Amino acid sequence: MPLPPSTVSRSLLHTRTYRAQAFEREDGLLDIEAEIMDVKDYDFPSQMSESGVHNAGDPVHHMLMRVTIDKHYVIQDVVATYGAAPYRQHCTGIADAYRQLIGLSLVKGFKRAVREIMSRTAGCTHMTELTDILPTVAIQSMVKEARSAKQVAEESNASQQRPFQIDGCHALRSSGEVVRMFYPKWYEAAEHTEVVPE
Repeated sequence: MPLPPSTVSRSLLHTRTYRAQAFEREDGLLDIEAEIMDVKDYDFPSQMSESGVHNAGDPVHHMLMRVTIDKHYVIQDVVATYGAAPYRQHCTGIADAYRQLIGLSLVKGFKRAVREIMSRTAGCTHMTELTDILPTVAIQSMVKEARSAKQVAEESNASQQRPFQIDGCHALRSSGEVVRMFYPKWYEAAEHTEVVPE
C-alpha cells in the first residue's frame, strides 16, 4: 500500500536508493551485490566538476560492493567500487581497504566490527553505510536452504533450538499469532493482568 498523497504542495530534493541482489554460485558460495545511490533534483556548484556545476539527476554518491560468503555467512571475498563520488579519487582511493572485512561473519557482531575497522578516516561513510544491509540480505538469501534443513531436522526430531527470528520483530513476537501458527512449540501466550477499578 503506498503512502497517501501529501496534502501540501512540494518539490523533490533528494533521492537515496539502495539495491541488493544475491547470487548462488556453482562453487557453493553466495555473492551479494549491493549499491547505494544519492541523486539531487537540482543543480549545485561543484569545484570537482569540469563545468563547475553538478547537474540535477547525476549521482552524487554511487557506491557498489560485492561480498562473497560461505554457508556459515563468513565473508570470503570483498570487491568495492565507485560509480560516482563527490571528491572523485580522494574518495575512491579507499575502496581496497574494504577487503579487511574478509573473515568477518555477517551474523555475529558484523556491524560493530565494520565500525571498528572502517571508522572515521579509515573508511568511506557511504560505503560503510552500505554494509549495513548485507546481513539481512544474506539471511533472506539462505531461506530456501534453511527451510530444507528445517524440514530434515523436523522429520528426524532433531530440531530443539528456538528459531532465531522469534522476538526479532513485532509480527514474530513469541506471544503473537504468527508464532502460534508457524512455530507452535515456541508460542508463549501473553500474560493478561486484570485491571481492578479503584
